[in-house]
Amino acid sequence: MLVTRYILFLMIGLTIGFGIGNRLTRASGQIGFSENKNKEKLSRLIDFIEDDYVNEIDTDSLVNNTVKEILNKLDPHSTFIPSENAQAIAERMQGEFIGIGIRYYVSNDTLSVISTIRNGPSDKAGIISGDRILLANLDTLYGKKFSSTQNIQKKLRGTIGSTVKLKVLRPEKGISNYNIKREKVPITSVKASFLLNEKIGYIKLERFAETSFNEFKKALTSLTEKGMETLVLDLRENGGGYVAPCLKIADEFLEDQKLIMFTKDRENNIRKSIASAKGDFEKGTIYVIIDENSASASEILAGALQDNDKGIIIGRRSFGKGLVQQEKSLGDGSKIRLTVSRYFTPTGRSIQRPYNKGTKAYYNEYLERYESGELQDSTKLKINDSLAFKTPEGRIVYGGGGIIPDIYVSKETERNLELLDYTLYSGMLSRFVFSELDTNRKFYNSLSKEQLIDLTISNQTFENFKKYAIEVGLQFSNSKNNTFIKENIKAEMANQLFSENLKVKILSSQDEIIEKIISLENNKD
Repeated sequence: MLVTRYILFLMIGLTIGFGIGNRLTRASGQIGFSENKNKEKLSRLIDFIEDDYVNEIDTDSLVNNTVKEILNKLDPHSTFIPSENAQAIAERMQGEFIGIGIRYYVSNDTLSVISTIRNGPSDKAGIISGDRILLANLDTLYGKKFSSTQNIQKKLRGTIGSTVKLKVLRPEKGISNYNIKREKVPITSVKASFLLNEKIGYIKLERFAETSFNEFKKALTSLTEKGMETLVLDLRENGGGYVAPCLKIADEFLEDQKLIMFTKDRENNIRKSIASAKGDFEKGTIYVIIDENSASASEILAGALQDNDKGIIIGRRSFGKGLVQQEKSLGDGSKIRLTVSRYFTPTGRSIQRPYNKGTKAYYNEYLERYESGELQDSTKLKINDSLAFKTPEGRIVYGGGGIIPDIYVSKETERNLELLDYTLYSGMLSRFVFSELDTNRKFYNSLSKEQLIDLTISNQTFENFKKYAIEVGLQFSNSKNNTFIKENIKAEMANQLFSENLKVKILSSQDEIIEKIISLENNKD
């Protein structure tokens, strides 16, 4: 315990970039850490432990765990990124990776293709949903010793232009060989874009990555050319990302010189972000859908529009993250995201929720919203009147813990939220649909998009799902739940057979918030 405490203090120095060590200082002859007695003490301590401690120390594990604990003591959003995770996270935020372009999981000890990424290398080569990849460059991807814990990505990804030789089993066809050249594969952040009716368009934005603005602008332009006058921007489950694309998207709606947001650092230095005259949808009507998982950049965008009396925010109170992180390298491939400032909406609101009770309580606040009834009943929403602000048109908005929507739409009380959330987001539904499609691939692969949209999920398919669910301890009895699950089964079929765009389009037909927006637009004077 004593050594652990010493290491904890040591890692405080390492985390903020001071852990070079006495020996490096002595070897370089540079003046630096030796001028600071506390840092020199920490450096000497690590020397003593490395040279003389009685037991062997797993330094990497010790350092990583300690860094996590240190950052956890600062605030809930200062985080550590281990070197082994850094590339995947970077790719996700860059909006692309180099590979063969498939979604997969391990089914019955075999790497199974859930779907290919449209126009990606595998799609162009003819790989389809349901294919089993047996070999990749002679590396075996099946069998009892094979599991999803193996580093599959290293076998399928590589340098751009390189070739991977696949041996693929298609159950109804047999084994085929494919030579697939690795290419840049997009990781899209605009997950859906379509017209809800002749005048209302819909865009679902999953996160704010480097490519998000260009994706959004392309979708916005396409919908506008099709006659869209009202846009529904869906930011549900969008946990944020880079601020820059968020500001560019906000600029599409706000007039020249409107304040989008500002930040303050610990020295109270203020940096403002101002809209330009370049916006292409400044005259259109905008609805922004948010929920309890909309955070950070999503809240910046929603707050910017709300505080400028632009559009309507609809849904449920957002997460409440108003801290800005900056990524810093620790020198070994690992990184930290360190909170360096706070952001504020144009009226001066801080959206950050209190975190003085610790990180665990901070993230458990969702459960408090559920238990208090806030998610099901807007009257249960607690508002801090002392944090009221006025928009230019005199509307009252509130700070202190998320964006409160202009129109509150609760979760359905009839649904078992924990049960359905687990079913939809744990991947269980996706795995069931894959196995269901496998029962008759020939039939399902023959369906057009229109035929799938019109497809009725049979009671037998639902019974199959219930049996599948029971295996993991879940049961469904409520008739409304049954209808909801059937529609989600069909939507996931669309996702695996065609695209996520079609999946979202199918689900939109039973979306209460979208129904509310269409009703509001239809009832306009």
